[in-house]
Amino acid sequence: MEIESRDLNSCFYACDHNSIIHNNVHTEAVQAALAKHKERKMAVPMPSKRRSLVVQTSMDAYTPPDTSSGSEDEGSVQGDSQGTPTSSQGSINMEHWISQAIHGSTTSTTSSSSTQSGGSGAAHRLADVMAQTHIGECLVCVFLIPSQWSQSVTAVLCGCSFSCDVLQSAHLCFCFSGVPVSSRVSAKIQQLVNTLKRPKRPPLREFFVDDFEELLEVQQPDPNQPKPEGAQMLAMRGEQLGVVTNWPPSLEAALQRWGTISPKAPCLTTMDTNGKPLYILTYGKLWTRSMKVAYNILHKLGTKQEPMVRPGDRVALVFPNNDPAASMVAFYGCLLAEVVPVPIEVPLTRKDAGSQQIGFLLGSCGVTVALTSDACHKGLPKSPTGEIPQFKGWPKLLWFVTESKHLSKPPRDWFPHIKDANNDTAYIEYKTCKDGSVLGVTVTRIALLTHCQALTQACGYTEAETIVNVLDFKKDVGLWHGILTSVMNMMHVISIPYSLMKVNPLSWIQKVCQYKAKVACVKSRDMHWALVAHRDQRDINLSSLRMLIVADGANPWSISSCDAFLNVFQSKGLRQEVICPCASSPEALTVAIRRPTDDSNQPPGRGVLSMHGLTYGVIRVDSEEKLSVLTVQDVGLVMPGAIMCSVKPDGIPQLCRTDEIGELCVCAIATGTSYYGLSGMTKNTFEVFPVMSSGAPVSEYPFVRTGLLGFVGPGGLVFVVGKMDGLMVVSGRRHNADDIVATALAVEPMKFVYRGRIAVFSVTVLHDERIVIVAEQRPDSTEEDSFQWMSRVLQAIDSIHQVGVYCLALVPANTLPKTPLGGIHLSETKQLFLEGSLHPCNVLMCPHTCVTNLPKPRQKQPEIGPASVMVGNLVSGKRIAQASGRDLGQIEDNDQFLFLSEVLQWRAQTTPDHVLYTLLNCRGTIANSLTCVQLHKRAEKIAVMLMERGRLQDGDHVALVYPPGIDLIAAFYGCLYAGCVPITVRPPHPQNIATTLPTVKMIVEVSRSACLMTTQLICKLLRSREAAAAVDVRAWPPILDTDDLPKKRPAQIYKPSNPDTLAYLDFSVSTTGMLAGVKMSHAATSAFCRSIKLQCELYPSREVAICLDPYCGLGFVLWCLCSVYSGHQSILIPPSELETNPALWLLAVSQYKVRDTFCSYSVMELCTKGLGSQTESLKVSSPLPHLYSQICARGLDLSRVRTCVVVAEERPRIALTQSFSKLFKDLGLHPRAVSTSFGCRVNLAICLQGTSGPDPTTVYVDMRALRHDRVRLVERGSPHSLPLMESGKILPGVRIIIANPETKGPLGDSHLGEIWVHSAHNASGYFTIYGDESLQSDHFNSRLSFGDTQTVWARTGYLGFLRRTELTDANGERHDALYVVGALDEAMELRGMRYHPIDIETSVIRAHKSVTECAVFTWTNLLVVVVELDGSEQEALDLVPLVTNVVLEEHYLVVGVVVVVDIGVIPINSRGEKQRMHLRDGFLADQLDPIYVAYNM
Repeated sequence: MEIESRDLNSCFYACDHNSIIHNNVHTEAVQAALAKHKERKMAVPMPSKRRSLVVQTSMDAYTPPDTSSGSEDEGSVQGDSQGTPTSSQGSINMEHWISQAIHGSTTSTTSSSSTQSGGSGAAHRLADVMAQTHIGECLVCVFLIPSQWSQSVTAVLCGCSFSCDVLQSAHLCFCFSGVPVSSRVSAKIQQLVNTLKRPKRPPLREFFVDDFEELLEVQQPDPNQPKPEGAQMLAMRGEQLGVVTNWPPSLEAALQRWGTISPKAPCLTTMDTNGKPLYILTYGKLWTRSMKVAYNILHKLGTKQEPMVRPGDRVALVFPNNDPAASMVAFYGCLLAEVVPVPIEVPLTRKDAGSQQIGFLLGSCGVTVALTSDACHKGLPKSPTGEIPQFKGWPKLLWFVTESKHLSKPPRDWFPHIKDANNDTAYIEYKTCKDGSVLGVTVTRIALLTHCQALTQACGYTEAETIVNVLDFKKDVGLWHGILTSVMNMMHVISIPYSLMKVNPLSWIQKVCQYKAKVACVKSRDMHWALVAHRDQRDINLSSLRMLIVADGANPWSISSCDAFLNVFQSKGLRQEVICPCASSPEALTVAIRRPTDDSNQPPGRGVLSMHGLTYGVIRVDSEEKLSVLTVQDVGLVMPGAIMCSVKPDGIPQLCRTDEIGELCVCAIATGTSYYGLSGMTKNTFEVFPVMSSGAPVSEYPFVRTGLLGFVGPGGLVFVVGKMDGLMVVSGRRHNADDIVATALAVEPMKFVYRGRIAVFSVTVLHDERIVIVAEQRPDSTEEDSFQWMSRVLQAIDSIHQVGVYCLALVPANTLPKTPLGGIHLSETKQLFLEGSLHPCNVLMCPHTCVTNLPKPRQKQPEIGPASVMVGNLVSGKRIAQASGRDLGQIEDNDQFLFLSEVLQWRAQTTPDHVLYTLLNCRGTIANSLTCVQLHKRAEKIAVMLMERGRLQDGDHVALVYPPGIDLIAAFYGCLYAGCVPITVRPPHPQNIATTLPTVKMIVEVSRSACLMTTQLICKLLRSREAAAAVDVRAWPPILDTDDLPKKRPAQIYKPSNPDTLAYLDFSVSTTGMLAGVKMSHAATSAFCRSIKLQCELYPSREVAICLDPYCGLGFVLWCLCSVYSGHQSILIPPSELETNPALWLLAVSQYKVRDTFCSYSVMELCTKGLGSQTESLKVSSPLPHLYSQICARGLDLSRVRTCVVVAEERPRIALTQSFSKLFKDLGLHPRAVSTSFGCRVNLAICLQGTSGPDPTTVYVDMRALRHDRVRLVERGSPHSLPLMESGKILPGVRIIIANPETKGPLGDSHLGEIWVHSAHNASGYFTIYGDESLQSDHFNSRLSFGDTQTVWARTGYLGFLRRTELTDANGERHDALYVVGALDEAMELRGMRYHPIDIETSVIRAHKSVTECAVFTWTNLLVVVVELDGSEQEALDLVPLVTNVVLEEHYLVVGVVVVVDIGVIPINSRGEKQRMHLRDGFLADQLDPIYVAYNM
């Protein structure tokens, strides 16, 4: 065939003997790429790992895992003492290599895409030399980083910059990562920030609008990308298949001939694990035993009338890899019986990774009988009754042992019917796909025979030749040469089992010498390990070999094994022309094979191709530099009798041009014919009609797709550059998994990872494929070594393939799922990675480098003026977003009082014995109660105490430091009676004084309290030694102990002169860590109580259960004020009591037949989790009091509850409220009873569900629109939808408007803006020592810039929107629902968009079952995600890729740092809100003791 290729020929050259010594150009390319960046000492921050995760395995107790060539279907050999590579080994002088590497003298013309061979010792340690640079006397290890990273960088160490001359100091203590051992988190983050400032790959141009605003970038074709320029290729014909006169008409006929003519001729010799011949199967024995098996299959299974197996049925062959003889007998027995053998692997366990899929294949083939050997049958797992259980996914099988002693002798007159080869199916070979599914390729009898003939002709096989076979005899090259073609030619096969190769990797070479074998069938891993193990064995002589078939010769890394092997064994009689790589596939059988020649002057073909060109499917010489080349060797010529062409991998099968890479297709008799039972897939693979550019078909006969990517080069030589299965299309460019493996291996693999234990696959994240590399780490490599190796692999792949690696993970030795012959089970590994069950010991994620298709950062548009917004809304018919609660209505008897102190006095006179408060203890019994008169008298005594002992004036501030209970309420009213201003403060936690006491001290100081009131117990605590260690106890104001009260009453009770004077101060720590105190006047306090009384219809006959903290906000008002104002009885349940008895709150609600109850999210979560987990514990005996059993035993009934309100200052947690409703539905809780309230600092309660009015509504909004401050309502379940629940009904006397936080203009209905509130119970301002008036006026006295500019509003600092619903209010108006989205000061500005932490956290919690809680924050524009792990520390690293993936997919954000911590580390306040800023400060100060910290690159 003529090939037009101007530069194609220049890609190829002959390989002479001298060039072989310098063959490792790929390794050199990697070293050169690394050396190129040697000067750039930017440190990649190394992950922080808890010591318990860094387990140093002792080497003595350690057995190295099976290592393999990395091919997915084959394992490899691990040597004994002689086979394990050591640094002293290698046939080439190490110093020679190192000096070459350092002086850059290795500039050879050949190249290899693979690793150095282990045996040459060649470049094992080159990367070390490259990475370590002597500066003065000190050896400093630098990190090598991708080529685009910034040029002038100083290593950021411990937050300080050292220039290179400082690094010369030998006194600095470095760890390998370039970070001192004592490095702080903030320093590492600074390193990460500096690293990420480097120029990245140019971002992609935007292509399509994703719905409406977030523009996902899509790859545009590069105008400069190489395009194929050659002429259209012609189909390539192999030589004619010469039908020799004495070739048998079928394979069974050949067996019959040799079995009768030469019964003593050896057919197969098997070896034991010591390398001694175990058994010799002669052709006579093979013939007689096969007949016996055939007879028994047909006549001894089932009954005469109903035989189990008929001709044409499928039968499984289950034989271990060390028993080829039994397998061969069974295979030929099936051929003779005309049943179809399906050779498969022995299922090792019931849950074996691949065996489940093989079970599906057997089921689809209708297999009911499995032939096996005695030893194998005994080794299968058995049930107690001795039966072999059904394996997962397998059909029910009859196991039939084929040893002669178990079989009946056929009658003398019985002979198998031996026909000429026809189109019946001969056998089915299983094939594992990329996704792990298993297909059966059917091979007909004529294809089987023709394939044997073609191999005989191509390999020049003659009778009685000896062949050594190391390959799996059940499939592929091992089956075709070692079981089938050998019998056709009466050859003698020496079979080397995998178990022998593991013990002695040289065994196959020793057998070649011993038997003077002419042919050997091996894989490149067998050559590699023979090199590693050979030492200087003197008695090796390979001159008898005329053909060394390299089964995986099409792999890019096989070339270096071939070259290195030849280089070492040439002196032992091995000739260059003997090495014959071949290409094969399950579908097309042997695709091409290099012919053995006697002419050593005809060198094999080589191609040095540009890796960049290959990614575009184009063959180019690498003109710029030798760094990114792929060197490929030819796999010989097309098979005799076959036609080959290459077609475009995608779309219609159009012929490629001569300089284009395509999928090789073969038209021949000797191919598979179908995937058993799958007609659709069969048509696409086995019945392909390639077309020319004119549209005319190449041939009238169908072609078979081989699954191999390659081209036909000069002289008709076939070149393979990869497999379709290993193809990864990243940003429109094609990369081959094998090439990536080869590059990773060239970075000094032997030191840190196992050569054959590397898996490369792609995962789809954010509409593109991302490359993942997983390798097994050697137990003797340190954390720093491994991390350094990982960094350099990223560097090498970036330089050579111009593609970023998304994730590189190292797992402990021997933990990756294996295929039966020890290779890596790729699809299973990928599945584990995606499930988060891989348990890596090191992970490096590079989303910043790889993900180039993120939407453009949003540019803030110049704001439209508020007047235009107003006009626009009016024109579009949108109403302005404003709403109000109902009027406060007519005044009732207690509403005539302006002050709460007066209401209490009035109640003490009119209903003295009416119980206002009942306090419950943890057992649910009454600990204390207060009637109106008791509270009044107690308050009087406290007032006397304040005036006499405390000598306080009216207006003085008093800090009340009490546990939740009755004392707190009495002390509050005592302050009002004395004219003092109370401040409620949570007492310090006795077990945690160091962290809780400073907050108490701060509130006391900031509130300018003149005195501190508390109980005797807390009084002692405040003066204790522990307290003195935490704060300066001498600086406390006077402390009064209310356990000892005076007996007398005050002369008079203080009455304020003006309702606008201060009633109390409300101090609270916000979620952002700000301590803010607001002023509540007497008028606001009374209006507040009145509003709640109306909304909840509270009267003296009512009982309300309150399980809230009584220190601030609505919780304090409900606990201390409302009962006095409305007269109802409050059943008080301190939330801390629920820790010992989670059922307490619900039992009280049931017992007291309560209709209205209030709780916090933390209480609801405690009940949900408590019940959820304890339903499980009911199944096992446990001393813990079970919430569920308590509830059932006491007949809990929640059917009377009409409102269960969660008091909160945040967006309603819809998932929690729904799961609570669902859990307690069976106990009578009405799902519509659960609702939320909303309050904030400027107004402690804006919304509260109350008793009348419509049920709370839920809407679904587009999360992406929210990021752009827009509201877009969508259907439930639509992508990116976010459910938002209404935050209760607007309270009476409250008005709300939605305003633009920047321009202060009013917004329209369903527009996102800041919630502004106007109400009689607004707080009157912040209480601050410094009197920051500007802050106060902005928050409490804002006016709209347009429209109603007269009303004074308070700004809540929360984003939300109003939506008019179809429902009607109690007063008949249409109902306006308020939806709270999130706090402005918690929102994160990233990429110009506004993100609410809760949305990202929700996604992360869903990512993996072990994530119990999550909090996110930003630091220097990096997104930091902290996750709590509920599981073993080994699972910590599984979370890193999953967290990164989910945030990318759902939020289009790249996570900068992932921090994995123990349960309970994320701080949560009493309202159940996450304290994200406390968490951030703790993280930056290195106080979290994280299990693992990953810095994403």
